[in-house]
Amino acid sequence: MAHALDRHLVLTGFMGAGKTTLGREVAGRLDRHFYDVDEELASLTDESIPEMFERYGEDAFRELEAADMGGYLNLADRLVVSLGGGAVETAEVRMRLRDVFTILVEVDVDTAWERVRGGDRPLAQDEASFRALYERRQPLYHGVADAIATDADGIVLAAGGIHLAPEALGRLGELVPSDGPIALVSDAHVAGIHGPAAQVALGDRLVSTHEVPPGESAKSLAVAEDLWRELRLERSGTIVALGGGSTTDVAGFVAASYLRGIAWVAVPTTLVGQIDAAIGGKTAVNLPEGKNLVGVFHWPERVVIDPSLLETLPARERSEGMAEVVKTGLLAGEAPWELPELELVRRCAAFKAAICLRDPRERGVRAILNLGHTFAHALEAASDLAVSHGSAVALGLLAALRLSGHDTSAVEQVLRPERVRVDRDRAWAAMRRDKKSQAGKLRLVLLGADGPEWKVELPDEEVRRALDELIAG
Repeated sequence: MAHALDRHLVLTGFMGAGKTTLGREVAGRLDRHFYDVDEELASLTDESIPEMFERYGEDAFRELEAADMGGYLNLADRLVVSLGGGAVETAEVRMRLRDVFTILVEVDVDTAWERVRGGDRPLAQDEASFRALYERRQPLYHGVADAIATDADGIVLAAGGIHLAPEALGRLGELVPSDGPIALVSDAHVAGIHGPAAQVALGDRLVSTHEVPPGESAKSLAVAEDLWRELRLERSGTIVALGGGSTTDVAGFVAASYLRGIAWVAVPTTLVGQIDAAIGGKTAVNLPEGKNLVGVFHWPERVVIDPSLLETLPARERSEGMAEVVKTGLLAGEAPWELPELELVRRCAAFKAAICLRDPRERGVRAILNLGHTFAHALEAASDLAVSHGSAVALGLLAALRLSGHDTSAVEQVLRPERVRVDRDRAWAAMRRDKKSQAGKLRLVLLGADGPEWKVELPDEEVRRALDELIAG
């Protein structure tokens, strides 16, 4: 697997890379226990690492590292682990790393030396030896690494199986895991713009291409059936979904159900797709009664996010995606809409990836990602999807903030939502059928004084009034 969904997440890298600091932060974001090997060994022996080196020598210390590894990697709870910088020199450690997801925390030798010189690390007392050791270990680090990162967002993205880089589309062939055959799914518009580059990148592995309708019309059982019947992949095959959120939703749903489940890779080409729809393994199609009522959780083996693809995005599509950007900012207590585009995409994608890794099947905290969406889906359903998703989410956020008693200026200034004309009773009926309802009661996501809250119950008349305020006429 190209992600850490069901595996321990292990950080390796040279001394001074910041593995312990970053590991603690990432563990907090993923709600996993953090295990620092050096700290644990020191606590077990009541000796510092320099004292252990002095007493036992480096070879004996490496044996202790390897022996300790067998204990914590057998734990059922998934951990974030920070390895000592020299652990990879032990063959047993390298072998055990095959069963976990290992990220190399990269640091250049000059930065590493500046961070550690003058300290008590036994292998950082002489600069020339330090630099030689750095060069000797680099092949070992790269040999065990499933991914490379330099900061907490990068680690979270890698853990979620997300490769985010400009011009990544040209590397698609090497980024699709395994070596089996590939079927490429996209709509005609996206295929006309990005399809040739994707096909060239996939090379001889590409065995078929498939077209789905544009937008929400792709998310139907009829379109899914067409794909099921067209596909000729074996279980070793992979579906690559190139397009917006609707394309990745239906292609992921087909991958989850074809031959009882095959691998898939998402290549989102819209802002909504790159920061939201393609991340986290939610796949679904719509029914006339509501959005996403038939679906399954099926985590993509990899999500390839190429922000340079947004250069061809029409202004209207970019504006649609900003609703999800604002939603992310409200949940995170930040203002990602003020960042340059590359950082905006990276920050929002990392936020969603962390939440989804914590709660992959939406049994808890992942529900906060539905902020505003209960209202939005009702407006979309009542309009037969004539109201766009971004416009509906903008209105839904407005309603959620009003019910939360929070300032609405960010939504109003960045998104400028306008009331829509839909049948009020039909919208209310769609809202009552929302998939997050329990025992006939609506469960809302709102913002409390200390952050997002989910499964919030309010009187029906109060929620109905908030919905009606979004509807014109």
